[in-house]
Amino acid sequence: MRAFSCPNCRRLLHFEARLCPDCSATLGYDPEIDGFRFLADQATVWRDGSGDIADVVVCRNNNDFLICNWLVASGEPEGLCRACRHNRTIPDLSEPCVPVRWAKIEAAKRRLFHTLLKLRLPLESMSGATPGPPGLAFDFLYDRAGEETGQPEIFTGHNGGVITLNLVEADDVERERMRRAMGEPYRTLLGHFRHEVGHYYWFRLVANDASELSAFRTVFGDETVDYEGSLRAHYADSGTKIWTEHFVTFYATSHPWEDFAETFAHFLHIVDVLATAHGFGLSLASFAEWDRIAHSDPFDPYIADAAQLADRMGPLAFSTNAMNRAMGQPDLYPFRLSEPIVAKLDYISRLVKKSLMPR
Repeated sequence: MRAFSCPNCRRLLHFEARLCPDCSATLGYDPEIDGFRFLADQATVWRDGSGDIADVVVCRNNNDFLICNWLVASGEPEGLCRACRHNRTIPDLSEPCVPVRWAKIEAAKRRLFHTLLKLRLPLESMSGATPGPPGLAFDFLYDRAGEETGQPEIFTGHNGGVITLNLVEADDVERERMRRAMGEPYRTLLGHFRHEVGHYYWFRLVANDASELSAFRTVFGDETVDYEGSLRAHYADSGTKIWTEHFVTFYATSHPWEDFAETFAHFLHIVDVLATAHGFGLSLASFAEWDRIAHSDPFDPYIADAAQLADRMGPLAFSTNAMNRAMGQPDLYPFRLSEPIVAKLDYISRLVKKSLMPR
């Protein structure tokens, strides 16, 4: 995402900011303006950088749990922001390890929602009796028994619009252990959200549209093949399966649904990385145009096509990977965008553009 600044003193801020480190203004992110507001007039009025007043309040999850830094219109019935209103189940906060983990999960989820809102993807919340498209909901669950025995009873995944996330994923040590055990080059909370929301958008935008389903099968294959059997075969494989350049990750080879979700996640990865670089004025030119002045570049990753995204991501990934290696860290983006993968990203990009919601 682009760089944000304090509306009071213009100091650059991280997206998670709640208090300006320079002027000490209380801050809140307002998705309606895609920017921060600050409290003025003895902490009773929210203003933007131009001094304009907005009738907004902090998200109820900030009042109740100090867990959110987003703002919401004061008339919103439930008082929950654009991201928090999709929570169906929050974890048992009486468990000592849970509040810190939940805070990490919500921070990652807000980053996800920022990108979904910028892409103008449909974001209906789930409410039992409301007719219409399937809504999106989250269950964040603490697996006490699974953590005590080492045998998880709650699994991260998507089902019918509900994304379930096991809180153990917010434990850095355990997540790294699982990453190594499963041979994954990349495993993060934000990555989980982007993958699972990919499953949701297949369910939301593809599953019940005959023409779209046909287009999907042309690119990703027949999703009616046995899903559970495909996953069992994938995890039981002893190294005989070949991971070709047609799949962005090894896990994507397991089933067309997982191929779509992994590709969708990578589409979101690329869009957000490029938007962040562009927001800081970093050069996004291709290798052949390396001397282009970044500040005069009209490129917008939220509306660019897949070929443009891949063209810009190549040199940026190479340079950021080099910087990570200079610090002794793993590559920031340990993947290769081959032509077949870019073709799959093109399908995702076109699907997103077909689904644009009104501004």
